[in-house]
Amino acid sequence: MILLIAIGVVGYASIAKGEHGVLDAVYMTVITLTTVGYGEIIDMTNDPGARIFTMFILVFGMGIFAYTVPMLAAFVIEGHFLNIFSRRRMEKKIEALTDHYLICGDSGSTWFVVEEFQRTSRPIVAIVPSEEVLGTMPSHLGDLPVLVGDPSDDDVLTSAGIERAAGLVASMNGDKDNVLLVFTARRLAPQARIIASVDNPALEAKLRVAGADAVVSPCKIGGLRLASEMVRPTVVTFLDKMLRDKEAGLRVEEVTVPEDAQVVGKRISDLKFHEIAGAVLIAVHRQGEEQFLFDPDGDLRIEPRMTLILMIDTEGRKELAKIVRV
Repeated sequence: MILLIAIGVVGYASIAKGEHGVLDAVYMTVITLTTVGYGEIIDMTNDPGARIFTMFILVFGMGIFAYTVPMLAAFVIEGHFLNIFSRRRMEKKIEALTDHYLICGDSGSTWFVVEEFQRTSRPIVAIVPSEEVLGTMPSHLGDLPVLVGDPSDDDVLTSAGIERAAGLVASMNGDKDNVLLVFTARRLAPQARIIASVDNPALEAKLRVAGADAVVSPCKIGGLRLASEMVRPTVVTFLDKMLRDKEAGLRVEEVTVPEDAQVVGKRISDLKFHEIAGAVLIAVHRQGEEQFLFDPDGDLRIEPRMTLILMIDTEGRKELAKIVRV
């Protein structure tokens, strides 16, 4: 339609031979395409070429307008325009993300994973396989970047920025879907940490071969929770309050010391945990070792790639991460 209007303007400007301006050429094009034909200000009485050009514009214009106008009306009525703008806004938001996490799935645990990442202020992109799954998203999750498509599809994962992602959670309903998703994600992002859920424990080995760094069984976790509720209810209540208290936001977190950090070689006490609100150092883990050192002494020297495990809130975690990464 735009091309036809441009052709009409150029054509009528040529027919006018300098006697009329561009505005007159636009006017002639509009009244011709809309079949109004009112007030022809460019004289075509003795110009057969001009009449042929006008017939060309009319015939093609009627066809194009007959297609375009109903299509635009349908887009407006069905809300497609809003969807297009919303999708483009979301794509720009995803393009700006780096070191984010992809939450992929249609299982019952998917939105709980998303909620936990949001509560701890970690950037995420959710990928769901269908609009029906998207319709189950709780309203309190807000304006969440979500892509609808096959999570194991290369194009979908690329659109979610998997090359820049820090990690991916595979939480599909079927174990086979998780295997394919993990395999595809590992091929596209060799550096990302990939966690997968599994219902059949026999498939755990296949998920690890496909590229999963860790495999979680929701059934096993649920069973352990049931046992804990029975034999240690006070501990479970404490952990629940810690995880669900929106104001406190306490978590057992980990912060890894980079190899080139200035704090390497300093003592644990030099990090001054007491100045970080709510921070309690629980243990440290040295790279390459299986054992954890619980309640470490303040004189312990900080080593490259040492991981600090502590109870801390979201803001405290960010503050500590800045300190150790300087």
